Amino acid sequence: MALPTVVAALAEPRILDRPVQLHGFFSQGFMLSDGNNYLGTQTGQGTFSPTDAGLNGSVRITDRLRAGAQLYSRKVGNLGHGHVKLDWGFADYRFHDSFGIRAGKVKTVFGLYNDTQDMEFLHTWALLPQSLYPLDLRGLSVAHTGVNFYGTVPARRAGSFAYTVFSGRSPRDLDGGRVYGIESAGLRVTRATGTLAGADVKWTTPISGLLLGAARMSAPNHFFGDNERFGGSFEIHSGSVKNTTLSAQYQRGGLRLDFERSRVVSYSKAVNPFGSFGPAVVPLPYDSRAWYGAAAYRFNKWFEAGSYHSRYSPNANRPSPGGASRPEELHVHDHAVASRFDFRDHWDLKVEGHHMDGYGEPGTTRGFYPRDNPRGLKPKTLLLVIRLGFYW
Repeated sequence: MALPTVVAALAEPRILDRPVQLHGFFSQGFMLSDGNNYLGTQTGQGTFSPTDAGLNGSVRITDRLRAGAQLYSRKVGNLGHGHVKLDWGFADYRFHDSFGIRAGKVKTVFGLYNDTQDMEFLHTWALLPQSLYPLDLRGLSVAHTGVNFYGTVPARRAGSFAYTVFSGRSPRDLDGGRVYGIESAGLRVTRATGTLAGADVKWTTPISGLLLGAARMSAPNHFFGDNERFGGSFEIHSGSVKNTTLSAQYQRGGLRLDFERSRVVSYSKAVNPFGSFGPAVVPLPYDSRAWYGAAAYRFNKWFEAGSYHSRYSPNANRPSPGGASRPEELHVHDHAVASRFDFRDHWDLKVEGHHMDGYGEPGTTRGFYPRDNPRGLKPKTLLLVIRLGFYW
């Protein structure tokens, strides 16, 4: 085969004589903090994290059938470990604009940004608002193994409604923040299972640029392993986890305004967390609340700036474990200011500052882990995030 033919084949691969669309991305971050180490990293010393990369391909097999997959790797301090995983892979059959089926390991459409967390180049922010899109829990939330039913239904003068109904099995994500937090208590997780089911509806309103959304999901999960601190085995069961999220987005010209509010109610239990030194079953009820408001403006093709305020309460109906003198255990309030520079085609650079008040309930919340802060967690954190991205 002549060299030009080989080059052409690599540049435009084909399956069943159909062209395959290949895309990829890579981003390298740097984080530096004053206050607490954050996201499983040593941000207090400065860390070149997060790092992530993905390669995806899709092919349209027929006019109605297409397939796609993405390989993904990330390392965020002690999370991710750089392992290459199948991030998503699916077959999609669209019967009509109003009804289609997507099956396999499919993205979980939930809220404004859950299914685009891996697309750094689409966002103004180096870190999405962590109250609703925690980077350390990404592996649990971005996709599921199962099925999506989706479509867009026109409503004449009322606009249109896009819906997704989904069900399946949650990823194990043994390299993620949920397991990392559990293991900070001396428990080694060896197995994790979970299921989820829910629906997301987005209304493109008759008001130009205004999108409203509502989503509901049930996602029980279970963790099993060895109690290295007290001996024996342990189990953690989230028998009921109900997540309700409301969203609003307005875009006009270069301006974009976002608002989302979420409530997650769960009734969990830990079996044998203290070995023979405590009760065999410990109830873990949670009622977490989160919201953020964000504004961004694109001034021209190479510069965008924005800010958001994000609030998270890990357990609204539970007093602080440290008492009234430790209100920082009841919340994480994060104010971020960001700038994005699209300095070349397919390249972007983001510079972002965060002022965070509180750290939530240690080991169970957004990014703050006692094992990364052995001298104790401080009530306030200043964080600088720089992120360089490349995509094609």
